Amino acid sequence: MNAARVFVLALLLGWVAPALALVAVPPLTGRVVDRTGTLSSGDVASLTQTLQDLQTRKGSQIAVLIVPTTEGEPIEQYALRVAEAWKIGRKKIDDGALLVIARNDRHLRIEVGYGLEGALTDATTKRIIDEVITPKFKSGDFAGGISAGVNRMIGVVNGEKLPAPEPAHWDGDNLFDQFNPFWIMFALAVSGILRGALGRLVGAGATGGVLAVVAWFLFGSLTLALAVGVLAFIFTMLFDLVPSGGSSGAGGGGSWSSGSSRSSDWSSSSSSGSSSGGFSGGGGSFGGGGASGSW
Repeated sequence: MNAARVFVLALLLGWVAPALALVAVPPLTGRVVDRTGTLSSGDVASLTQTLQDLQTRKGSQIAVLIVPTTEGEPIEQYALRVAEAWKIGRKKIDDGALLVIARNDRHLRIEVGYGLEGALTDATTKRIIDEVITPKFKSGDFAGGISAGVNRMIGVVNGEKLPAPEPAHWDGDNLFDQFNPFWIMFALAVSGILRGALGRLVGAGATGGVLAVVAWFLFGSLTLALAVGVLAFIFTMLFDLVPSGGSSGAGGGGSWSSGSSRSSDWSSSSSSGSSSGGFSGGGGSFGGGGASGSW
């Protein structure tokens, strides 16, 4: 009986220990995740823009990950774990691909989602690695190799018939970007005019209505339009962003100063929010398609 228990315990440890030793999957912080400092900020920005343009045009997602090492884990297994965690590509279309480079190990892999396996075949991805990426890696040009490889992958994806991308969805970062600073000044002007002409309460309601219509026209989302309208009404009523038409003297100046300060705070939060990238996988699935290489 004791021997059986020891055997079962050893078997469990044989399963659990390797899992605990696996390198953790990095968080998806953008289309390009460099955990090694290999790429300059300019390289990352350029690659990010290229990949963003692909998603806007085709709907497909490609991401790049550079790590120091996989700690002995095969690059194929590691890349698949990352792909499954990040879920690059659109849900049910599965048009995602992932380029993973383990720099210290001198290994790399292109992991391909189900929906792109007909275009980015194992043979095609192997050629991209051997003919485009690794020659530049061998000469120390990592940025050039990654850029050339990504561009070749995009060229293949461009020739694939895929469902058209959906219209861009609004998110919080986009709201801040769109309303800073021009739209904030527009909102202040509208609020000041309407409150001066209609009074505080009616003017605040009219301001909310006008901005809701503008938001609906710009973003095409009724939910967003209603949210903007309600927020505009609340800010106009409670925070006195602009002086009412009849106010003057110290009281009016104080209200304008308060509004400017709050607009500045909003602008600051906008910058910090948009700098995070706001990129996430679309729910794509992977099944191990792709190819690996070394240099």
